[in-house]
Amino acid sequence: MRSKKKYYDVVVVGTGAAGMAAGLTAVQDRYSVLMLEKGRTTGGSTNYTEGLFAINSYLQKEKGIDIKATDVLSEEVNYSKYKADSRIWRNYINSSAENVQWLHDQGVEYEGVQAMGAGEATWHIYKGMGFSVIHDALQPRFEQGGGEVLTLTRAVNLTKKADGNFEVMLRDNRTKERYKVNARAVVLATGGYLNNQHLIKEETSYDERRLVPVSSGKGTGDGLEMAWHLGAQKSGMGMAMLFGGYLKDEKEPSYKMMSSQMNTAAGQQPLLWVNENGERFVNEEVVYNFSLAGNALYTQAQVYSILDQSIIDKMASEENFMGLGIYVRRGQKMDKLQTELDQAVADKKSFIFKADTIEKLARKMHVPVANFQQTINQYNEFADKGIDSDFGKDPHYLQRVTTGPFYGFKLNIGAFCTMGGLKVTPQNEVLDTDYKPITGLYAAGNDASGLVGDTYGPNMPGTCVGYAFYSGRNAAQNINNYLK
Repeated sequence: MRSKKKYYDVVVVGTGAAGMAAGLTAVQDRYSVLMLEKGRTTGGSTNYTEGLFAINSYLQKEKGIDIKATDVLSEEVNYSKYKADSRIWRNYINSSAENVQWLHDQGVEYEGVQAMGAGEATWHIYKGMGFSVIHDALQPRFEQGGGEVLTLTRAVNLTKKADGNFEVMLRDNRTKERYKVNARAVVLATGGYLNNQHLIKEETSYDERRLVPVSSGKGTGDGLEMAWHLGAQKSGMGMAMLFGGYLKDEKEPSYKMMSSQMNTAAGQQPLLWVNENGERFVNEEVVYNFSLAGNALYTQAQVYSILDQSIIDKMASEENFMGLGIYVRRGQKMDKLQTELDQAVADKKSFIFKADTIEKLARKMHVPVANFQQTINQYNEFADKGIDSDFGKDPHYLQRVTTGPFYGFKLNIGAFCTMGGLKVTPQNEVLDTDYKPITGLYAAGNDASGLVGDTYGPNMPGTCVGYAFYSGRNAAQNINNYLK
C-alpha cells in the first residue's frame, strides 16, 4: 500500500510510544502526518511496557505520594555520572504529571502507582499494558484526526533538500517497491538498536552472545543510521537497559520467558549465584536494582543460579523474594514453579540442570566440583551464622542449600532496549557534528540521547517509556513552533 499523498507536514518514523505521541500531537495541531511502521503491527516494544514514570501526578496525589522534582533531578543526573543532560531531565520531570494526564485524556486507563525493587513509587501502571495504550487509545485518535499509518513500510533514506524540506525514501516490505515522500519536518522514533548485533558489538561493551533482547525485535538502528548519514552527531551510544538474569530458550521467542515463574525464580531472586569456576562473586541483593544486576552478571564469563528443593517449596507455599515487573509480582506465590521446572527438565532445555547431589550438579554444569562444593559449604555456614562474611548480604536471603534435588540455571542477561544515539536539544531537535540543529529533524524516545549515562536508572521506574511519550509530544510541540 502506497502513501495517499506525496507531501506531508510531518513524517514520523516509528509507531511506538514516541512516534505515536508525536504523530497524535501533530494531528491535534492540525498538521498532515504520515506515520511509518516497518512491521505488521504498530506499537513496537511499547506494546510490552507496563507503565510510565511521573511525579506529582493526580494518581500520586490521591495516594499521598510526595516526591520532590529537584530530588529526582539530582538523583538521576548523579546516577548517570552527569552524562545525562540536566535540562532534558528537568523538562521531562516538570512535564511528567501532565504527560500522565494527557494519556488519560486520550483514553488510557491506569491500574495505579507503584515502585519497582528498591525504587520510588513513580511507576504509573496502565491497564492492558502498552498494547492497549497504542491500539485502544492513541492510534484510533490519530486516525480519526486524519493521520495516516503505513505498516510494512520502511524508511530507508533521508535527504534534506535545498528548500529546507526533507525527502524520505520508503520501501514497501511486501512488494519491495521504493518511492519518495516529502515532509516539512521529520521525527525519528525507531526504538534504538538493541536488535542490531553489529551495533551492539561495535558500540557497546556487552557480549552480544549472552545478551537476550526482550523486545519487538524491530530496534535495528534505522533512524540512527539515516540521521548519521545526514550528518547528525553520534552521541550516548553504549547503554542497554539490562534487567538481570534471564533464561534463553533457543526454541522460543525471548519474550515468552517474561511470564515464566521459573525464569523469575532462576534469574531474579537474591539467593545464590556462582560463576564458571563454581565461585560466588557478588552480593546477590543486587537483583533489587535490575540494571546493576545485569552489570554484575557481565563481570563473569558465565553465571549459574542455584536453587534447592526447600527454597522452591518455600516460594511455592509462601512467596517469592523478587518479581519481574508485573509479569510475575514480587511476593507472589510461585504456584506454577515446580510444574515449569519439571517440564523444562523433561524437555532437556539447555538452561536447566538437575541433580540429586551437589557433586553431580557441578558436573552437569561443567564447573569445578571442589570449588563448587566449597562454595556451597561456606554459603551454608554463612546461613547458619546469619552473617555473610564475603559480601555482607542480608541474613534473610542466606537460605541454606541442603535439600535435594538441586537445580542450576545458566543465566544470560536480559535487555529491554538501548537508549541514545543522536545528540538532541531540550526541544528534541537533532544536532549535527558542529552542535547545530538540523532544522526540521527531531529524534524522540530511544533514538535520542541525554537521559542516561552508561546504566539505566531503575530507581525511578518507567522513565524510559515515560520519556518516549514525553519526547514525542515535545518534538511535535516544537515542530508546531517551527512550522508556524
